[in-house]
Amino acid sequence: MLAADWDPVWLTLRLATVTTVLLLLVSTPIAWWLARSRHWLRQPVAAVVALPLVLPPTVLGFYLLLVMGPDGWIGQLTRELGLGLLPFTFEGLVVASVIYSLPFAVQPLQNAFEAVGEGFLEAAATLRAAPWERFLLVAVPLARNGFLTAAVLGFAHTVGEFGVVLMIGGNIPGETKVLSVAIYDHVESLEYAQAHGLAGAMVAFSFLVLVSLYALNGRARTGALR
Repeated sequence: MLAADWDPVWLTLRLATVTTVLLLLVSTPIAWWLARSRHWLRQPVAAVVALPLVLPPTVLGFYLLLVMGPDGWIGQLTRELGLGLLPFTFEGLVVASVIYSLPFAVQPLQNAFEAVGEGFLEAAATLRAAPWERFLLVAVPLARNGFLTAAVLGFAHTVGEFGVVLMIGGNIPGETKVLSVAIYDHVESLEYAQAHGLAGAMVAFSFLVLVSLYALNGRARTGALR
């Protein structure tokens, strides 16, 4: 691996770490509401959350570029707040990555919350536990495997992003040039050896992530049967 390739690696890890933390903070209340609510908006909200699963990344990136640009409402808001514009910045990559990876965090958390038995929450209610106590002290510990799965999937999905980060961040070394964009650059320059080194590392990383998730889910099912 070339010395210049380490910058995209560290930038990608930084992006994935920040995105994963924000994903868990944003996804947890959404997943809890989707798991517990019977409101008529539940299905439309679930569909909006799942949109990144079916939309081409370039389509999502294009519309994010519009709304975060100088004529978009987010762009106008950030400029009024003195934050400047988000496109072609690390902060813009974070926003785009959180939106693009949202279903990979919300769905495991929603499944985990739905698996929490009503009996546990009702028992806590009879002990006069407040709603926030039932959530933090009962639901969250019981859904810990869902949190771990959401964190791993969110992190791995962010590492592998290409279309969205290229549309929002472009290819600015040290600022927005992440690992997937670096591979694309090497291929465009016919530097296949360097591209192979980075791509092979991502294949190995993805394989380890999947093996870890399967092992985690296997232990969870075994524990549930005991």
